[in-house]
Amino acid sequence: MTMRLWAQASRGAARALVAASTEQKNRALRAMASALRASSAELCAQNALDLADARASGKNAAFIDRLLLDAARVEAMAAAVEAVAALPDPVGEVTERWTRPNGLQVRKERLPLGVVLMIYESRPNVTSDAAALCLKSGNAAILRGGSESFRSNQAIARALQQGLAEAGLPADAIRLVPTTDRESLLELLKLDGLIDLCIPRGGEGLIRFVVEHARVPVVKHYQGVCHVFVERTADLAVAERIIVNAKASRPGVCNAAECLLVDAPIAAAFLPRAAKALREKGVELRGDEQTQRLAGVPVTPAKPEDYGHEFLDLILAVKVVDGFDAALAHIAQYGSEHTEAIVTTDQSLAKRFTREVTASAVMVNASTRFNDGGELGLGAEVGISTSRLHAFGPMGLKELTAQKYVVEGDGQTR
Repeated sequence: MTMRLWAQASRGAARALVAASTEQKNRALRAMASALRASSAELCAQNALDLADARASGKNAAFIDRLLLDAARVEAMAAAVEAVAALPDPVGEVTERWTRPNGLQVRKERLPLGVVLMIYESRPNVTSDAAALCLKSGNAAILRGGSESFRSNQAIARALQQGLAEAGLPADAIRLVPTTDRESLLELLKLDGLIDLCIPRGGEGLIRFVVEHARVPVVKHYQGVCHVFVERTADLAVAERIIVNAKASRPGVCNAAECLLVDAPIAAAFLPRAAKALREKGVELRGDEQTQRLAGVPVTPAKPEDYGHEFLDLILAVKVVDGFDAALAHIAQYGSEHTEAIVTTDQSLAKRFTREVTASAVMVNASTRFNDGGELGLGAEVGISTSRLHAFGPMGLKELTAQKYVVEGDGQTR
């Protein structure tokens, strides 16, 4: 089957989903969660084959962590699908209403986008997260995972489609592309009129490839070059806790910190304790001359390209900056508009930081790791948009809808 025929089938499923009730969608989601749990052993067995290939090809520990499925992670995937079922249905939600002087009743309400193409790498849980969010928001999903998780994704998709069938919804509502060849991807990206939105989620190379070749609308998620700025009034214990969590808790994800900026007046006091704590977590530090001199532990001299780089590993760029404005200038030059954090007790500077820093999430005295749909109360997410249009930040249910005007009258003419 060509990708055009594939997308046409998804288009038909999208029309059917518009008519599906909230209860029918929730029933399907609960059945999908049950099918994931029942298939846990099979999912882990298929994932073990993907993991073996990844290790044989020399993938690093952070990559292996992104790819890994075990019983606990399968349970977390099922729980995330159930969490989506528990969220309010955005379809039909009225966001505004007003009455015109001529008596016309005007309102804006949410509707599904239609067919969503999700392209992603390595993390198999994206298969179930994206499918659940698309289904609840009334969208048909075409899922195209990477070759490194191909067996895992196929097993997950089989379980999800079993849940759809149990609820009486069309199997074409969730489809996993059965190949990872580049030609099929190129064909999908050219199907304007059949695919309403493409969401690529993965490395910068994947995103740029999609943007370069797509004729369908694309929500971009380039790099997660996230900074933590420790300002001179910061509580140093709080700052240490935040940077260790932001860098070391899961270094291979997009909301992990990639650069630590330290205000010069506290560098001598803060850098030794932060460097020691980070080194204990296995983090390699790459710093400027002041960092090398003050840290009290071995620091690799930073190269210019280390700033603005997404390591996705236990590596952290560090720089001492001369004040708040210098930190903002560094972030403006090297940030990717993903997540930026300040640690400070100066409320006026906190307000300036949130106002002047452009990022999909700005954190004050909190880890960058909180820029996540689940952590922000949105449920699962299909990704974090850094493109500002039509969404900026974690893309949950509401970000998978558009809004239409509904106008009711009693015979008015213009």
